Amino acid sequence: MRTRVLTALGLAVLLIAVLFSGSAPVTTAILGAVLLIGVWEWSAFLAVGLPWRLLYVGLLAVLGLVGLRYSLDRAAFVVAMQVAVAWWLAALVWVARAPTQVGRPTAAVAGILTLLPTWIALVRIDVSFRFGAQWTLFILALAFAADTGAFFAGRVFGRTALAPRVSPNKTWEGVLGGMLLALAIAAAGAAWFREPVGPFLALCLAAAGFSVVGDLTESMLKRHVHLKDSGRLFPGHGGVLDRIDSVTAATPVMALGLVWLGAG
Repeated sequence: MRTRVLTALGLAVLLIAVLFSGSAPVTTAILGAVLLIGVWEWSAFLAVGLPWRLLYVGLLAVLGLVGLRYSLDRAAFVVAMQVAVAWWLAALVWVARAPTQVGRPTAAVAGILTLLPTWIALVRIDVSFRFGAQWTLFILALAFAADTGAFFAGRVFGRTALAPRVSPNKTWEGVLGGMLLALAIAAAGAAWFREPVGPFLALCLAAAGFSVVGDLTESMLKRHVHLKDSGRLFPGHGGVLDRIDSVTAATPVMALGLVWLGAG
């Protein structure tokens, strides 16, 4: 636990420094590096050899640059986020109804729909939105709060399994704890950004709820290839995907909602 906490604090300091560096190219490059590491870890879910894994990383790098250019148009950005939200609704059905039905093509497509919209959204929000760096940090904090609250509430109060075929340790009590902590962060965000309380809290709770789907989807794919962690980059935390799985699902929901609220 000590290692986990110290690693989280170190990552938080680094993240804040990057987001508030004032340099859009630096932020874009750092977020891009995180994306590519995440893609590399995701390629393990495809159960293919090294050349194919490298090809997959290269493909997503190209698609990321194309997608970022495409999303410079506001209408195109909204469409991209709508597609991403639709994917997460489909992922919810996948996890709930057919968690053992995982193949290489579905895992490959899932990686594209999971990772690219997240990178595009975070970069565009940071660069183009009013208070972009603050919004980016808030979205990450919201997803991490839901994840952290679920972790600790699950350890203390967890009794009822959430998705035993996917992640036996996750519980409904943990989800509730995560939602409560996310709600506290959302309330602070509403005051800080001066957003309408009702719609903003609803948006944040929806994003926190989707973050659980992101977590479960990654757990499902790890379970399929018999992996405990997606990597070993962060002591006590695992790989990049283990840290951003909840972020990948929460980000498109928040991005779409912020556009509708007029924040971007």
